[in-house]
Amino acid sequence: MASLHPARLRPSDLLRLAGYGLRSRPLRAVLSALGIAIGIAAMVSVVGISASGQADLDEQLAALGTNMLTVAPGRTMFGDDATLPDDALPMIERIGPVTSATAVGAVEDTPVYRTDRIPAGETGGLAVVAARLDLPGTVDARLARGTWLNAATARHPAVVLGAAAARRLGDVPAVWIDGRTYTVIGVLASVALAPELDTAVLIGWEAATSYLDFDGHATRVYTRSIESQVEAVRGVLAATANPQSPDQVDVSNPSDALIARRAAASTFNSLLLGLGAVALLVGGIGIANTMVISVLERRAEIGLRRSLGATRGQVRTQFVAESLLLSLLGGAGGVLGGSAVTVVYAGTQQWPPVVPLWAVAGGLGATLLIGAIAGLYPAVRAARLAPTEALGAA
Repeated sequence: MASLHPARLRPSDLLRLAGYGLRSRPLRAVLSALGIAIGIAAMVSVVGISASGQADLDEQLAALGTNMLTVAPGRTMFGDDATLPDDALPMIERIGPVTSATAVGAVEDTPVYRTDRIPAGETGGLAVVAARLDLPGTVDARLARGTWLNAATARHPAVVLGAAAARRLGDVPAVWIDGRTYTVIGVLASVALAPELDTAVLIGWEAATSYLDFDGHATRVYTRSIESQVEAVRGVLAATANPQSPDQVDVSNPSDALIARRAAASTFNSLLLGLGAVALLVGGIGIANTMVISVLERRAEIGLRRSLGATRGQVRTQFVAESLLLSLLGGAGGVLGGSAVTVVYAGTQQWPPVVPLWAVAGGLGATLLIGAIAGLYPAVRAARLAPTEALGAA
């Protein structure tokens, strides 16, 4: 005589059973899913709002030049002024984490005057500085008016004034430098990352070489690097800029704002993890409570199914599937709701809206995990009910 084996539940059958279990008590399912959704929405919105605030703080700290380092010539062993090699800038640009680099060169003993009628001693303390064309992009310089040097004007008698230089010289169309008139084509706003440029009169590198006997040596190199690699870049800058005499190169220290930015990020991350764990715990307790009550209310159904041949494993799987489906519905609603709250709140604060992908994926994944754990005990309890015990308690 052939042995009889219980029919196996296909995934589609299991999904229908789980859906039936939730539809049979729609109000309880909706309220339970709502409780889960509120917990997940709270987690996602708190994470999103905190991440948006952190993004805004990062933008403000980035404006302070957290990833900027400067390189300048130091002193020789005899105490004389050193110079950077001609290839210092291209060598620095080859450092992998360096995202941009540019240079300026001071043109020594070259005073600047409003006109040729100004007495020689009234220089105003301004410095003529040869500049590369990519200087504004690297030091975040902005023009108050006019234009920056380009490939054409960098070769001719044209200058851009720093903010303080423009105030001292006044609104002049040209300046007098070393017996020649130089047209003023632009004025920079104050440069927070490189305040020494505020008192500079900036001229193209080629023009400085042609008209002012500039020796072509950079006196300051500005670099921007990948933030996480700033310390590593600083460690190799001197040897890269001057391989023969790295001790004759001065390299700036990372900005204090970089330390503050990392401390803020660490604090935010700890806060987010703590709040997320609490929200998920609350959601898990809600799921467990719902499933335990569901088992108690459906003992008759369990007994009938067991009498008709359902195995303990099938009953256990059904209740775990219901718990997972309930968790998934609540988690998806919570993620959508939390994301919407984040976008709205960030908009009112003029922050960049940020909903971390890990919060979305983690919220859904953790909800399913907690749903499975929370539904496991009720499922095991339901599977242990004997048919006669369940039907007798109905």
